[in-house]
Amino acid sequence: MKSIISKIVLGSFVVGAVGFATAQKIDAKAKKILDDITANYNSKKNTYFKFSFGSGINGQVAKTEPGIYYAAGDKYKLKIMDTEQIFDGNKIYNINAEDMEVTIAKPNESSSMFSPINYLTTYRNDYNVTYGGKKTVNGISADFIKLTPVKANGLKYVYLFVDSAKKQMVKLEQHGNNNDVAVIAIKEYKENQNLDSNMFVFDKSKFKNYIITEL
Repeated sequence: MKSIISKIVLGSFVVGAVGFATAQKIDAKAKKILDDITANYNSKKNTYFKFSFGSGINGQVAKTEPGIYYAAGDKYKLKIMDTEQIFDGNKIYNINAEDMEVTIAKPNESSSMFSPINYLTTYRNDYNVTYGGKKTVNGISADFIKLTPVKANGLKYVYLFVDSAKKQMVKLEQHGNNNDVAVIAIKEYKENQNLDSNMFVFDKSKFKNYIITEL
């Protein structure tokens, strides 16, 4: 499972955000929903939620693991199992406790950081967007939105499930061209908390016995 987490969470969820000119199709209803969610998240000092992360093949999730996510502005901290990722606004720190390794890199123009709500911004340039009606997700009547890449990026499509009443994402499904699937089901939202000032800081002194590689 660890290798799957490393591949999907720190790999395929870092989706290409290549700039290109092409004819997009964005459904007006879906755009309104996504823009409302984006405005809601941006209005908060910070957000936190727990989620379950599932992965598998042929559209079937084989195993799930719990995760936590903190975000404030463009900074975030994500943890699933023994894998932690921190973005301090400048660099991304991938921390693997099992292998005792840290990889440090700067984001570039051809990639965007991992975030369960990353598609709220990348859809504007990279995807055709269609509204698929209402679906029930964990007892919630959610709006279903389908994103289809306008240019090959390794994904077949992305499904977003939104609680429009609360203006919050409740589930995300990412389906790859190789038939793999990654699912994030979000729960236990908290907003505008008093977070530790070092929440999004990588403290190298805590990883003295780790192999640290800066790309």
